[in-house]
Amino acid sequence: MEKIWLKNYAEGVKHEINADDNGTLVDILNHSCEKFKERPAFENLGTTITYKEFQESSIAFAGFLQKVLKLKKGDRLAIMMPNMLQYPIAVYGALLAGVVVVNVNPLYTTPELVHQVNDAGAESILVISNFANTVQKAIPETKLKNIIITDVGDLLPRPKAWLLKFVLKYIKKQIPSYSIPNEINFRDALAEGKDHTVDKVEVVLDDTAFLQYTGGTTGVSKGAVLSHRNMVSNVMQAEAWFGPMLEEGQEVMITALPLYHIFSLLANFLFFSSIGGLSVLITNPRDLPRMVSTISRFKFTVITGVNTLYLALNHNKKFCDLDFSKLKVCISGGMATQEPVATKWKEITGKPILEAYGLTETSPVAIANPIDLVEFSGTVGLPVPSTDVCIVDENHKALGVDEIGELAIKGPQVTKGYWHHPEETKKSFTEDGWFLTGDIASINEDGYVKILERKKDMILVSGFNVYPNEVEAALVSIDGISEAAVVGVLSKTSGEIVKAFVVREDENITKEKILEECKEMLTAYKIPKVIEFRDELPKTNVGKILRRALREKEA
Repeated sequence: MEKIWLKNYAEGVKHEINADDNGTLVDILNHSCEKFKERPAFENLGTTITYKEFQESSIAFAGFLQKVLKLKKGDRLAIMMPNMLQYPIAVYGALLAGVVVVNVNPLYTTPELVHQVNDAGAESILVISNFANTVQKAIPETKLKNIIITDVGDLLPRPKAWLLKFVLKYIKKQIPSYSIPNEINFRDALAEGKDHTVDKVEVVLDDTAFLQYTGGTTGVSKGAVLSHRNMVSNVMQAEAWFGPMLEEGQEVMITALPLYHIFSLLANFLFFSSIGGLSVLITNPRDLPRMVSTISRFKFTVITGVNTLYLALNHNKKFCDLDFSKLKVCISGGMATQEPVATKWKEITGKPILEAYGLTETSPVAIANPIDLVEFSGTVGLPVPSTDVCIVDENHKALGVDEIGELAIKGPQVTKGYWHHPEETKKSFTEDGWFLTGDIASINEDGYVKILERKKDMILVSGFNVYPNEVEAALVSIDGISEAAVVGVLSKTSGEIVKAFVVREDENITKEKILEECKEMLTAYKIPKVIEFRDELPKTNVGKILRRALREKEA
């Protein structure tokens, strides 16, 4: 396939990258922990750990996985928690032990958790106590046998940890009761792991590091196989692209995006650790006042976010009054950044938002705006080093400048495929190896990529994928509903919201009842925000519901 060329914005990023020059993720993290051992690595809820402490705790966790749980190279560990000090320690420890990390959204319902754990083949899980009740319900339908439980404050000083647990459990009622036989306490695991020596595991670049779950055209969640090579390549690409503006061992990043999401996992954890930065972990970004209070304690230099986060901060007076003199880089991704949001952000902080583009399948960064950007570009930028992009038609033939078609990508950060889904893998690649993103886009004569719309029916809510088939299946499982169709509707706050069109068999079923039932089956962002009752839904002559007609009506 002939590619359209794409220019790089500076000589410094024209070079090709080669993951063989850096070793595995373990090698990168080991190097950073040795080089920056006295520097702060992560901060959360007022407690900071250095790179030395980060490494020591990770080695202890690796020892526990290897010698106590007897996990071997290639075994899977599910990690189900928001941003906490325990997260990077668990990931680093798992990688040291040769274990594959399976990131799980802690807000998942029991059916969603059951599907992902079973699909990944995970028999071990580390979960925050706030969601242990979900794991308890999932156990009978899975092969989970090692359940490690951690409290939010487990790595905080003891008095503060006890107080925090008391408040969360008994005052805020955020830790539902649960009963899991033989549960393992995370602090105990670290203590026990320190008594064991970690056996060196021979891990190579093509070994799997993460099974990172995403959705598919059918709404079936599937794991993108991300190797050490994929992730190391993307770390190197990020270093080549953003590194010239950053100083090793001196940067402070605000991490409000969840680390279990591929964007934050790569940018805020792996890349930022590679340059010895301090990542300030925000456990609950929905608590904006507390988040702003945390941010105010740091002269932060980097922030990542999605459009909704930047929008919320734009409208927070205390945030607007902060000192932004040290701020260098503001990166957005996960969903389209709206120009009014970017304009307001520049007025407040003096820095433009650099919009980037990627997917779980691209580890994720494939395209990004230049760091010397002065104003918001309205595009997602240029391809990062060693990455080729092109626009193809329905027959996968390359199109020309400014022509509209599907965006296709090649690069060392692109997954080899989906775990246990060979047919989905085959459909996602052209015969000559280009990954088909499912996004409709164009490339201008300067190589800048503009995303126009999504080819699939996927709905994007605050950077998270929502697949209509999954929501529709939940709706029609409710007694009294015969048919349902789901589409995305534009929203000023979250990019899109989910709207459901419902045909009732029972006229007594209410919107309130439907929402109540959905809460038991779907994560909050997947639940319809608008429900419209209809006598019938538009269909093709073979009976397929026409979502397109519904979307056109909403437009």
